[in-house]
Amino acid sequence: MRSDFTGHPPSRRILKHYFPEIGAGGFTSLDGTIEFYTRINALIRSEDIVLDFGAGRGAALSESRSDYKRALMRLSGKVAKVVGVDIDKAVIDNPGLDEVAVVRANEPLPFADASFDMIVSDFVFEHVTDPKSVAAELRRILKPGGWICARTPNKYCLVSLATRLIRNSSHKGLLRRVQPERKSIDIFPTAFRLNSIRDVRTHFPQMFFEDYTYRYEAEPSYFFNSRLVFVVMLLINRLSPPLLRSNLFVFLRKI
Repeated sequence: MRSDFTGHPPSRRILKHYFPEIGAGGFTSLDGTIEFYTRINALIRSEDIVLDFGAGRGAALSESRSDYKRALMRLSGKVAKVVGVDIDKAVIDNPGLDEVAVVRANEPLPFADASFDMIVSDFVFEHVTDPKSVAAELRRILKPGGWICARTPNKYCLVSLATRLIRNSSHKGLLRRVQPERKSIDIFPTAFRLNSIRDVRTHFPQMFFEDYTYRYEAEPSYFFNSRLVFVVMLLINRLSPPLLRSNLFVFLRKI
């Protein structure tokens, strides 16, 4: 079957031009979602109870154009139960959850000690304002031997450094230009207090966790739908040292 990109958004056409393999399955060879969730799928067991921390409305799951990516991201049905928790009531409409809890920021989570076999948190750690209390709560509710799996922008990548120079109140307006397809309801204030390897090791110390965290460079995400900006960002990414890679993939096993 022919892959037809006519009528797709400009960002999709730009990706197709520089990553033609996207026509075979709907993802690039650098796709961070594929990398992150492939590793999660390698860790889950059918009897596991999983917490999606900061689950949101499940936009990536419901709006991805790739059937394969949606299947990879959907953990419900692969494990015993997926529970979603968020401060945003939009989590109630998340299609990938079996149970839902709406909570207040920086307050204790409504779960007993050692409730979960895995905690997944996808692009949430950069919004955490009180990493000490959040880390303590995640450790409390995670079973011994359980995993924390989190994806977050690397604090020291170019985009994160630029974002930290801009007021949170200006983020929505800027992101409408940088990522025109992104919906404003999916934009939240950033804190950048739990998205470096040093932050992770500080708040999830080795006395409690085995640490398998690593940096990862996916294809550029912020390029104003401009082919020129995309090429510049792609070159910067390829020439930058590991410290500046765009994503941090956190994998921690509780001892």
